[in-house]
Amino acid sequence: MGPTAGQQLRALFYVLSPGESSFRTVEEVPDYVEKSIPFFIAFIVLEFAVSWVQQHKLPGRINDGISSLSLGILSRLPDVLFRSVDLVSYIYVWNNYKLFELPWDSPWTWYLTFLGVDFAYYWFHRISHEVNILWAAHQVHHSSEDYNLFTALRQSFLQRYTSWMFNLPMALFIPPSVFAVHLQFNLLYQFWIHTEVVTNIGPLEWILNTPSHHRVHHGRNPYCIDKNYGGTLIIWDRIFGTFEAEDAKVVYGLTHPVNSFEPILLQLRPLAHIWNTFWATPGFWNKLSVIFKGPGWGPGKPRLGLPEEIPAVTGNEVPFNPSVPVYLNCYAVVHFAVVMELYIDLLATVTTLSQENILLRIGIIILSLTSFGFLMENRPKAGILEIIRCSVFLGVYKLGYLRNQLSLLDYAYEVVHPDSFCTVWLYGYQTKSSHVFTRG
Repeated sequence: MGPTAGQQLRALFYVLSPGESSFRTVEEVPDYVEKSIPFFIAFIVLEFAVSWVQQHKLPGRINDGISSLSLGILSRLPDVLFRSVDLVSYIYVWNNYKLFELPWDSPWTWYLTFLGVDFAYYWFHRISHEVNILWAAHQVHHSSEDYNLFTALRQSFLQRYTSWMFNLPMALFIPPSVFAVHLQFNLLYQFWIHTEVVTNIGPLEWILNTPSHHRVHHGRNPYCIDKNYGGTLIIWDRIFGTFEAEDAKVVYGLTHPVNSFEPILLQLRPLAHIWNTFWATPGFWNKLSVIFKGPGWGPGKPRLGLPEEIPAVTGNEVPFNPSVPVYLNCYAVVHFAVVMELYIDLLATVTTLSQENILLRIGIIILSLTSFGFLMENRPKAGILEIIRCSVFLGVYKLGYLRNQLSLLDYAYEVVHPDSFCTVWLYGYQTKSSHVFTRG
């Protein structure tokens, strides 16, 4: 039996008791992250409402929101095909090298694991900022120039392949089922702190990672760089000297903005930059330093680069925001909603689908997310790519590969993706907005 709605809601804030969230085996542990999707949506709607009441403005933009959700979906697609590398590696060490076994149903084990997972996360997070090759994966999460609950879902699909090693010491004595619970809770807790509508939570600011502390972490102001790495607790930053309180207005994003909404490019361009820098840098040891020292490092500089080279922030920075017609924004939202439903349905039915069907659905999702990124940027070939996407989507649906138990979703496929609609859209887009096809 899975968690109740109330338990699932409390899991978002890490306030489930050991008795409610202790399990004998990994197989018994619920997928708290997947079951949180409806709560993600509800809290995003609530954030928009509160922001409108408080500040008479919305907390984000359609293009950036779609980009963040696209990156979140992309980051979770490997879980459809493979078991989590965090769990696989952890269980392997537990089965072969454990020194002793703490009781899975002891509250002391639960609280020790809470501290252990958060401590491991602090160091993984810190090193992901201080080692260039790890930063290339993690920077995706920082690439948004907005700061809202959408940003929390903006994740890297590469990061999981380096984070696992930081948890392995716990596998020597903490049962995998206890670890699997806290691995999810630590991630879920960090959802709600990605907001500007919560300013300060009083004395808890001394102990917990909060929206205020995490806003600093996402800032590109010089005083924000490489600060506040904690996941659930901020005490690690206070202990190890990386804490910084929120002061001047925070300007969000990377020090050198990527200026893109296309999810594949956002994931891979930093790796291409490292590759090019590696070959352009003379000397064997310098080449290794390009990979393993900080992203600001260069020959003759300290490991993490020079603080004075961090670009100054004026407070007048303008986020990347290409002009897109209102009807195109509406179009993108509607089609993204359909793809989002396809993704949720894939998670729910993956055990009943053939490998061919799973791979086909993943391919359509990736094609769709890429096309939406092109649309939001007014790319020259956006219209062509979108009509190809619609044609592929409808063709695969007509062949029966996307048939869904929910008739409402089938109806959406029928209405939203007919070729005639795409043709009319492409014609209107090219004629009414032809100026955007001159942009590079």
